[in-house]
Amino acid sequence: MDYQTLAVSFDKGICRVRIQRAEAQNAINARLIAELEAVVGLCESEARQPPVSILVLEGTPEVFCSGGDFTAIAASDEVADPEPLYRLWQRLAGGPFISISLVRGRVNAGGMGFVAAADIVLADRSAAFGLSEMLFGIFPACVLPFLVRRIGLQKAHYLTLMTRACAADEALAAGLVDAVDDDAEALLRRHLLRLQRLSRPAIGRYKTYLTGLAGQLEALKPAALEANRALFGDPEIQHNIRRYTASGRFPWEA
Repeated sequence: MDYQTLAVSFDKGICRVRIQRAEAQNAINARLIAELEAVVGLCESEARQPPVSILVLEGTPEVFCSGGDFTAIAASDEVADPEPLYRLWQRLAGGPFISISLVRGRVNAGGMGFVAAADIVLADRSAAFGLSEMLFGIFPACVLPFLVRRIGLQKAHYLTLMTRACAADEALAAGLVDAVDDDAEALLRRHLLRLQRLSRPAIGRYKTYLTGLAGQLEALKPAALEANRALFGDPEIQHNIRRYTASGRFPWEA
């Protein structure tokens, strides 16, 4: 694939993927989802030699991922189908490889789905994690099944209602992040030294078993997709998003 939103490299069974939409704060659009799906497909493939056992997803130093692309949403008359993104997160959560989200800078809204779906989340101290959706009259319907699985219902509930970003150490205490260091790259290297000892078949068998234990992701999928479609199809919410992209004003601001 001719990647337009990603930088992708493969080396010794490790796939590193960097989101590169700096002009849009690394926001999620249809092209980004399609390209990430293609990369995950390569990582899932048994034919690739050597097979991928670890996938590392990262953003730029300033922004990991800012969530859905409001500019694209405001410019379209159609409600985007949330199923491809939910399916992508399921593949990160259940694929036969270890998925790592390496977070530097800001991650917000839909970007939190990539964090919550990952097997391991590493962050440096510049990282800030937030769910801003309720400010616009929506809620993170598709993110929540993954977030609840990672940190529990009440903590996910609190993050959703407060709409504020929490720092890396606070995210670590909540269980959203697994390890924090001043140097994210050094932190990743230390983890890879151990994780590279694990065989691809062992990882695949374990992830299949783990997905069975946490089977709620598939069970909750229909309700999550239905809620997402209803929210983004609401004319008032569409107006709020278009107003924000045009003026930077939140719904409560005159």
